[in-house]
Order: sequence, then C-alpha cells, then structure tokens
Amino acid sequence: MQLNLVCVGERMPSWVTAGYDEYARRLPRECALALREIAPGKRTRHCDIQRIVADEGQRMLAAVGGNAHIVTLDAAGKSWSTRELADALARWQRDGRDIALLVGGPDGLSEVCRQRAAESWSLSRMTFPHPLVRVIVAEQLYRAWTLLNHHPYHR
Repeated sequence: MQLNLVCVGERMPSWVTAGYDEYARRLPRECALALREIAPGKRTRHCDIQRIVADEGQRMLAAVGGNAHIVTLDAAGKSWSTRELADALARWQRDGRDIALLVGGPDGLSEVCRQRAAESWSLSRMTFPHPLVRVIVAEQLYRAWTLLNHHPYHR
C-alpha cells in the first residue's frame, strides 16, 4: 500500500518540508507516504474561482490513478481520534489499494473530488494553513502506524 498526500500548492517554506520529511521517512516501506504537489490555478481579481477549483480537482484525480481509495481532508469530514485513524490505516492496509489523501487549495476541494471520495476526514473544526496540514497529516499517520505496531512513540 502506498499513501499519497495530494496537495494543491508548491514551493513550501523549509520548515514545512523538514517537518513533513521527518515523519514521512519514519514510515516503513509497506506504509510509505509520498507527497504529490499540484500547481494551484492562477487567481486574479476577476478570475472564475469555480473553474479554477474544478481544474485543480481534475489534476488531483489524474495524479492518483483510477483504483486509489480516495480520502478528502475537508472541514465537513469526520473528525477521527488517533485510535480511529489507526483503525482506518489498518483497514486501508488490509484492502491493499493505494490511498490518496486530497488537500485542496485556498478555495477548497472540487465537487468531483468530494464525489469520488470514499471517506472524508476533518483534522479539526479550526482552519489550518495549508502548509501546516502536510506536517500534521504526516505526523498523525506515523502516530497511527506506531499505535498499530505497539511502538512507544504513541505514548
């Protein structure tokens, strides 16, 4: 199983890259986490935001392939405890398909991404900066893996 974190946005600050890389490298090969960055659409004062979000969504879905189990990260999604995330990770591993975790751009996810998703995960009711979401997701996936494997990190 391959975990793919598909995010709209490029050229992150070095602290984001360092934080994400730290947790992604800790995951074992059988539960590897890969980052796929999608270039954001150009936003101007008179742009068509719906069209830009739809285009970003199409490019996100093209990056994940047709057989991936899609999970959107969305404020409207289900809030998971660490144990619930660990249970989801175990379920995903049993299923064997690649997982695509989709993080939209500043204007959110397209409707087509939401419709293709098998699940929707909300990190919090608070709004986080998109770069920070990458670090949080990588750390939480690592924490869930440690919980499943009785590793002391979770304590």
